[in-house]
Amino acid sequence: MKKSAYRTIFHIYLIFFLSLLGTIIAAIGLSLLLITVQKPDGETVRSDWPKVLTENFGEQIIFVDDKPQVKQMGMELLQNNHIGVQIIDNTGNEVYAFQKPENTSTSYSITHLLRLYQTGHFNTEKNISLIGEVSHQGRAYAYILHFPMEITKVTMYLNGERFTGGKTVILSTVFILLLVMLVAGMAYGFWTARMIGRLTSAIRDISKSSYLPCRNGGAFRDLYESLNILDAQIRASDSLREETERMRREWIANITHDLKTPLSPIKGYAEILQENKSGEQCGQYAKIILKNANYMEGLINDLKLTWQLEHGTLPVNLQKQNLIRFLRELAIEILNNPEYENRRIHFESIDETILLSFDTKLLTRAVQNLIINAFVHGDKDTEVTLRIVPTENDISITISDNGRGMTEKEAQRLFERYYRGTSTESKSEGTGLGLAIVKNIVELHGGNISLSSIPHIGTTFRISFPRN
Repeated sequence: MKKSAYRTIFHIYLIFFLSLLGTIIAAIGLSLLLITVQKPDGETVRSDWPKVLTENFGEQIIFVDDKPQVKQMGMELLQNNHIGVQIIDNTGNEVYAFQKPENTSTSYSITHLLRLYQTGHFNTEKNISLIGEVSHQGRAYAYILHFPMEITKVTMYLNGERFTGGKTVILSTVFILLLVMLVAGMAYGFWTARMIGRLTSAIRDISKSSYLPCRNGGAFRDLYESLNILDAQIRASDSLREETERMRREWIANITHDLKTPLSPIKGYAEILQENKSGEQCGQYAKIILKNANYMEGLINDLKLTWQLEHGTLPVNLQKQNLIRFLRELAIEILNNPEYENRRIHFESIDETILLSFDTKLLTRAVQNLIINAFVHGDKDTEVTLRIVPTENDISITISDNGRGMTEKEAQRLFERYYRGTSTESKSEGTGLGLAIVKNIVELHGGNISLSSIPHIGTTFRISFPRN
C-alpha cells in the first residue's frame, strides 16, 4: 500500500513537472527569439546590437579638411551588414551618405531632429534608423544608421520598453500551458476518483468475502496486489479458524469420551466392592480403580498445564545442571518402569558433562513424552536412540526410533493442539495435547524442536538449546 501511494504521488508530480518544464522551455525559446537578432550574414547576436553599434559608430567617423568621412573599417562594417549611413550638420542638411535607403530625405528640420534625439530611432516601411552624435572643432554632427528591417523585427527592447507583440506571445503561451495543466489535472483527478471508487468497492467485497482477485497494471497495481494478498490471507485465516474450530469440537468430544471411560470401571468396581468383600478381588478392583483414577488425573493435569503455558502463568525453576547425567538417569527411570522394562534405549554422548539451565520437572515431562510415545505408537521391537551433540552455538538432543513412522501430513500437524495421530477408538490414552506441551516447554527454555519421519522407517525429533 505504501509503494502505491508513493507511485500515485509520483504521477501527480510528474504531470506538474512536465507542465512546468514545458513552460520553462517555451519561455526560454521565446526569450531567445525576443532578445536575439539574426544579422544578414546569419550570425545571431543580442537584440541591443543595433543600438550598441550606433553608439560606438562615432569612432569610425573622421574629418578630412573639415569634411566628415567614414574609415575603411567602418565602411566594411556597413557593407557586411547592409547598413546605410547619413551624416547631418547642425543645420539639418546631409553632408555625407553611404548606401542609404532609397527615398531617404537629405534634409531634416530642427523639429524632426529634436524628436529623433528624444526617441533615439525612427521607423520607415522597410528600415529602422538609429541616431548618434559626433563633434568636430566645436561643431555638432548627427549620424543616422539605417538598419534593414530583418535585423530588428523581433527585437524585444530598443528603448527599454517591451514590444506589445512579445507580451501577447508570452501571455498566450502561458495561458495555453495553464489550460493544458488544468485539463490534464481534471482528467487525472477524474481517473483517480474512479480508481479510488474501484478500490473502495474491492475493500467492501473483501469484507463481504465476495472479492474476486484481479490484476491492474496502472499506478494502483501495488494496491491491487496487496488487496489480493489480503483477501488470500483472510480466506486462509477463515479456513484455519474453521479447521481449528472443527478440531476443537472433535477434541472436546474425544476428551469427554476419555474422561467418561475411566469413570465407568471406577463406578462399576466400586459397586462390586460394596457388594463383594473377597480380599483377592478387592485388590484387583482397587488396582483398576487406581489406574483409571491416575489416568483421569493425567488428563486434568494436561489441561491445566496447557492453560498455564498458553497464558504464561507456569512457574519455571531454572537451575544449571549436568544435562548428560539428567538424560541418562531419565532413560534409566523409564526402563525401570515394568511396562517398558523389556524395551531398549541407546544413549550416545561423547561428553560426560554439559551444563545447561533448565527446569527439571518440565524437561522431564518433555523428553519422557517423546520416548514413551515412540514405545506406545511403535511395535514391541521398537528401540529408541537418545543422542546429545554439543556444538559451539547450541546443544542438540536427538530422539529417534525405528518404529512405524508417519506420513508428511501427519508430521506437519503433530505439534498442533488437540491433534491426535491415533484415533480414540484404537487408543484411549492421550489428550492430543502431549506434543503441543512438549513444543511449549522447549520454547519456554529458549530452544526449538523439529521432526522428520518416514513411514515404516522411523521418526526423529531434534531439540536444540542455545549454549548460553
